[in-house]
Amino acid sequence: MSLRSLVRLIRLEHWVKNLFLFIPAFFAARLNEWAVLQHALLGFLSFSLVASSVYVLNDLVDAPQDRNHPDKQRRPIASSAISVRQGILVLVVLLFSGTAMAAWLNPAMLLFTLLYFVINVFYSFSLKHIAIVDISLIGLGFLLRVLAGGAVTGVEVSHWLIVMTFLLALILGLAKRRGEYIVATGGHTFRKALEGYNLPFLDMAITLCSTVAIVAYLMYCFSPEVTTRIGSNEIFYTAFFVIVGILRYLQLALVFNRTESPTRALLRDTFLQLTLLGWIGAFVWLLYIRKWMGY
Repeated sequence: MSLRSLVRLIRLEHWVKNLFLFIPAFFAARLNEWAVLQHALLGFLSFSLVASSVYVLNDLVDAPQDRNHPDKQRRPIASSAISVRQGILVLVVLLFSGTAMAAWLNPAMLLFTLLYFVINVFYSFSLKHIAIVDISLIGLGFLLRVLAGGAVTGVEVSHWLIVMTFLLALILGLAKRRGEYIVATGGHTFRKALEGYNLPFLDMAITLCSTVAIVAYLMYCFSPEVTTRIGSNEIFYTAFFVIVGILRYLQLALVFNRTESPTRALLRDTFLQLTLLGWIGAFVWLLYIRKWMGY
């Protein structure tokens, strides 16, 4: 088992999804507190280890189907670069390390990480084959990341954050299924849930969720609760980045068919990266720099 195969097996690049753990503390303007930042970093590592154990479990279960996929057939277990026995060993080590760290950090953190793992066990063995249920569980997985972030940092998660996180996750999940559906209709069949989807439905669902997400974000920007907490009415300017970012992602999904892997799309698309950095930068100004300068 080579180091390169191990890194591919645990999907190190997918740890970017676990940055959602920083969101509660970030929007509470508390990431500049060392104790909060330290707990967020440790929570990120803990959740990432558990998430990687889930990826290993998925690869173990999906190996026969992945061998029929033009891209996934190169995964370590599907390609036999890592044996099933080695994969099981890696899974156990990751799960034990991640949950042990979570237990040390916070009982609630342990609860959310274990819940994430258990849900994904059911997802891997059966629920991922049920259309709509599969993408709903993807959305729940992102919600658990946010809730774990709130638990480990002691920050309350707002209802706005819950709604928008779930909507964003649905968009990513639907776009991923759309990419898989296009590959499947090209002669490669590898996921039973795709039988419950077709392109018109997926396109409509992505557009619907994107529209609702934009409306929800605008409501968030103009909410008296939010503007009072942030201390500024200028938050609506950040909606520019959200709208442009969603439009770019829709372009990648519906025009260029490049969203079978949302993580890969983010890591490789400069437009999306700049939009995300602009959005984060706007909130850094509103939540941290402006207050530090006394504005």
